[in-house]
Amino acid sequence: MSDEVPVEADVASDEAPVDAEANSTSADVTYRVMHLESVLYDLTDASPMIHLLEAESPFRYLVVPVALSDAVALQNAHGAVEGRRPSTHELMTTILTRLQSEVIAARIVRYEGGVFYAELELMTPRGREVFDCRTSDALSMALRQNVPAPILCAEEVLQSYYD
Repeated sequence: MSDEVPVEADVASDEAPVDAEANSTSADVTYRVMHLESVLYDLTDASPMIHLLEAESPFRYLVVPVALSDAVALQNAHGAVEGRRPSTHELMTTILTRLQSEVIAARIVRYEGGVFYAELELMTPRGREVFDCRTSDALSMALRQNVPAPILCAEEVLQSYYD
């Protein structure tokens, strides 16, 4: 089974308007499945790092710098740790569940100037919705689902990261 995910072009329906700016998916984009390997904080570096590893050969990795609070949120999501009071991501997960919506993918769609750009894809009662968001938020939300949503990275991002 291949972890390469071709994405079909979006088709607007009469029921749910599609926000073209928020929805950058095109028919030519190929996504690779990634796994969160670790969240590391090196005292000699200013930012914690998220390590993502490609699920299949050639097993490329991405190192994404994040703020300390985002690293803690990701580590808690990865370890399924819940606080005494809901974190922002726990709250959003609860809200989505009650609204009968779910995260179906976290996608890393662009890499420019050392910055990763992501989208969060949801399935709602009205249909599919895609939201532009920070990579750390997309990953935290994907990992907070009852069944973790896949983390996808555009092949183009992996190629530009290694150039």
